[in-house]
Amino acid sequence: MQFIEQLINIVGRENLLSEKAALVDYCHDETEDITVYPKFVVFPKTVAQISSICQLCNQFKQSITVRAAGSGLAGAAIPAPDSIVISMMHFNKIIQIDAENFQVTTEPGVITEDLQTILATYYMYYPPDPASKSFSTIGGNVATCAGGPHAVKYGVVRDYVLNLEVVLANGEIIWTGANTLKNATAYNLTSLFVGSEGTLGIITKIVLKTIALPRYNELILVSYPNIQKACSSVAKLFQLGYTPSVLEFMERKAVELSLSYLQMNQQIIPEQTAAQLLIEIDGNNKEMLEREIKEIYNDLLDTGPIEVLYAESQQQKELLWTIRKNIGKATKQNNIYKEEDTVVPRANLPILMEFVKQLGDQYGFESVCYGHAGDGNLHINILRNNLDDHFWNNQLKEIIRLLFQRVKELGGTISGEHGIGLVQKDYLDIVFSKTEIELRKKIKAVFDPNNILNPDKIFK
Repeated sequence: MQFIEQLINIVGRENLLSEKAALVDYCHDETEDITVYPKFVVFPKTVAQISSICQLCNQFKQSITVRAAGSGLAGAAIPAPDSIVISMMHFNKIIQIDAENFQVTTEPGVITEDLQTILATYYMYYPPDPASKSFSTIGGNVATCAGGPHAVKYGVVRDYVLNLEVVLANGEIIWTGANTLKNATAYNLTSLFVGSEGTLGIITKIVLKTIALPRYNELILVSYPNIQKACSSVAKLFQLGYTPSVLEFMERKAVELSLSYLQMNQQIIPEQTAAQLLIEIDGNNKEMLEREIKEIYNDLLDTGPIEVLYAESQQQKELLWTIRKNIGKATKQNNIYKEEDTVVPRANLPILMEFVKQLGDQYGFESVCYGHAGDGNLHINILRNNLDDHFWNNQLKEIIRLLFQRVKELGGTISGEHGIGLVQKDYLDIVFSKTEIELRKKIKAVFDPNNILNPDKIFK
């Protein structure tokens, strides 16, 4: 029996797409302008079906790309040529909420924000909040080790994953860890799978730890006359003993693009502003938070801001967050761009920003920068504007290499939360030695000896 017939026997003809017109939604993700059509898309409904699909694909050496919401920014969900796509859309249930132990077991297709909203009714909090949280899934977030604005205080996805059910390339089903807060039992397979971008196995269940939901927060927007002052103030805030729940950097152009995209006429950018910091603190003692935000307000006055705006109402807070969360969409609208997800020790953020702007001046490109300044994670968007094809398709790669080399020199790395996928794999040699890359390739080979799981991702 041929491969396709056996595949139909597993999932049913109604759960398989093969006509090109039906595959359009599965040939790309949110990564720039890369398009690769899969051979088929299948929609399994059970773990047993996924296991059977993997056994079949392993037998025929048929490559697989697993897809959740397709919200990634590094090309991990873009299929390799002639791959089949396994859609996780039917794996969208929250299996168990264990309020006593502050844990939740979920399938990978659950929308991140939906999970957070439901957990909040139990006064439980799952902090990782990527900008795509309203449509990205928990499984996709685990596959890329997503972060978000609250990572500065609460950490990234890896810090909350306790245990994973995974289907291996040969169809075997394993659990990677234990549903405990401490686990020193041999190698940490759970952590290995987090951030593996679908190259080691297919995640089918996820056990997450949660924390108590903070009841209150305070928010301020600080405007600076130059980018260096804004970036330098980030490390100083921590040196003064504060631990903000959010510390976001936005250069002026980023905020202007978001306001235009939202068709807002809000006067939140004072004249002479070059960059802004969005700072939040949270907790359960309202009076203590109010005292702390006043102290932060006063201390920031010594850093040379143009203005420190205190969000006095929930409406003002939501307005500022709406502007921040839409910067990514606004930057992409009507722009061809390259987005880099660099991260450096936060005290080196001023140096990195200065280097980015120097590169732009030297090579004649415009960049829009914003990101999670509190943990040194800067999103650098290079706009094509009027740059010619040769520059965009050839010279820009060398410029990005120069950028990443400087990031490495500053103690950083080339991806903070987006992953490597297709678009960053050519630059891995900057941050890893040949030996370090080969060790990772050998790990991949142990889990997937026939290289059927998301081939051509991460490694060349």
